[in-house]
Amino acid sequence: MAAKIWRVLLASPLVLAACSAAVPEKYTSPQAGFQEVASQTSAAIGKRTAFAQTQAQNEALAKEVRQMVHGKTISADTAVQAALLNNKGLQASYAAVGLSAAEAWQQMTPENPVVSIGLLGIGAPELGLYRALESTIAVNLLDVKTRKQRIAVAEAQFQQAQLNAVNDTLALAGQTRQAWINAVAAFERLSYLRQASETAAAGAELASQLGRTGALNKAGQAREFAFNAELAGQVARARLEAKLAKEELTRLMGLWGSDANYYVPDALPPLPKSLSKVPAIEKAALQNRVDLQVAKLGLEAQARAFGLTDGTRLVTDLELIAGVEAEREREDGETETETLPQLELEFAIPVFDTGKARMRKAELSYMQAANALAERAVNVRSEARSAELAYYSSYEIARHYRDVLLPLRRTIEEEGLLSYNGMITSTFELLTDVREKLASSLEAANAKRDFWLAQANVSAAIYGGGAGSAPEGGGAEIAAGGGAGH
Repeated sequence: MAAKIWRVLLASPLVLAACSAAVPEKYTSPQAGFQEVASQTSAAIGKRTAFAQTQAQNEALAKEVRQMVHGKTISADTAVQAALLNNKGLQASYAAVGLSAAEAWQQMTPENPVVSIGLLGIGAPELGLYRALESTIAVNLLDVKTRKQRIAVAEAQFQQAQLNAVNDTLALAGQTRQAWINAVAAFERLSYLRQASETAAAGAELASQLGRTGALNKAGQAREFAFNAELAGQVARARLEAKLAKEELTRLMGLWGSDANYYVPDALPPLPKSLSKVPAIEKAALQNRVDLQVAKLGLEAQARAFGLTDGTRLVTDLELIAGVEAEREREDGETETETLPQLELEFAIPVFDTGKARMRKAELSYMQAANALAERAVNVRSEARSAELAYYSSYEIARHYRDVLLPLRRTIEEEGLLSYNGMITSTFELLTDVREKLASSLEAANAKRDFWLAQANVSAAIYGGGAGSAPEGGGAEIAAGGGAGH
């Protein structure tokens, strides 16, 4: 009897209508959504990235990164590539894409029908095992009605998750490049300060010898000793800053332990002879900025969610329950079974919650997304203009130091050396010229660092990932004075 009842239920059109349709592979694949992320990343910055989901894949990536950096002096491009393959925070971002794909997959799968089976009068001796059997299948009709809208929302959110992952990838690439620039600039600064410290030490030793002969008074000696002490403090601070800057780069590349045994160059590359023009940077940013595309998809998702809310404003739960009831009866000593079909419609009556609050929330969410998109567009334009301004201006400043100031300092040093050989210039005056040249070299190095950071920000302003800003350009800390004044 029970088998007959189940055949009746399974033949119900409602059950057949709830059969699951095929879900696209882009949502069910283990690499769901990642290929699009990798493609957009490669188009923007020309670097490869990977989504590791097994221990073997993680070990293979770690081995590849170790071969790239271990014991080597790495370039900015190498640092960026290592970070894209080895940063675990980026892997978490890629996992979020997979979660979004699974959510879309879930929305494309119809809601399971609810089966209910009940037995009445179990164990009654005169009727056998049971007196009556009741079996039903409940199907949510709103699931069918709103399925298309829910899938549209889930797909928009999936695309948004992909673009967020692209933006996270570009952000990591930009941060890593800037960290490499800052680390190399810090070691270059340390090199100049060490040279300045050597000249200061030479001046202090000369002052000490002249003091013993009475040729230099105590005030003159104290000036040289104080200047030497100041430079020693600056060198120690610069050494710490260089180590911390390298540690920041190490963190972004996801390295630790023996894998962090790598080197960076002692100086940044020289300035290019000329700059290539950046045509229509505002237009390029509006067309390519990933965060702007994310905001657009957010607005689209809110619009679709608003339609879904409107469609379910009054009736939030509507279920159709179909089934049969089999009841045994005794008549003239014989047992007869009577089977009766059942059909129920179950829904919530909107007496208290009429859906107005949900509609208001949906309207405000849409307004919020629209205003966020408008603000993002304004900010993108501004960031593009700022990046372009910083790019050209920082190059002009750095070129001024390279082409004007440093040649003048070299001329002063060379002429001072000639005068010293001719017994016209004192040793302290010659040391002062050397210090002033080193101070100018330090300022030129800072300007060169600002230019390379500005160049990195141009790419970020066009494609996204955080435009960032160059750190405050500290001038040279080497005091021009400190000589005996003879």
